[in-house]
Amino acid sequence: MEVQGKIKLIGETQTVGSNGFRKRELVVTTEEQYPQHLSIDFVQDKTDLLNNFQVGQPVKVGINLRGREWISPQGETKHFNSIQGWRIDSLQQNVAAAVPPVPPMEAFEPAKDLKAEEPDDLPF
Repeated sequence: MEVQGKIKLIGETQTVGSNGFRKRELVVTTEEQYPQHLSIDFVQDKTDLLNNFQVGQPVKVGINLRGREWISPQGETKHFNSIQGWRIDSLQQNVAAAVPPVPPMEAFEPAKDLKAEEPDDLPF
């Protein structure tokens, strides 16, 4: 699955527990009639993917939906959902690199050797 929107927040990398589990939160605001602010967790080595992105940047994020079941000590069952990111791509177009520069009009000179007596062989 994928989510598109603008980056609202990039959290700091957090280390959780004694086993060195790392996670980092990304909040993306979708651009639709009713924008949604989606919290997406990047874990372990995927936390480094967020290093080259900034708030306000439009992105496309590859996600997986995760669900867990937890049973309390009293026997009550609860379900939890999370969104886990595994890929992120910028949607910004680098226009300067995609379009070659156009020389200024001063660089073009009119033709000087046109002769009025040359036949016009164009069919229209």
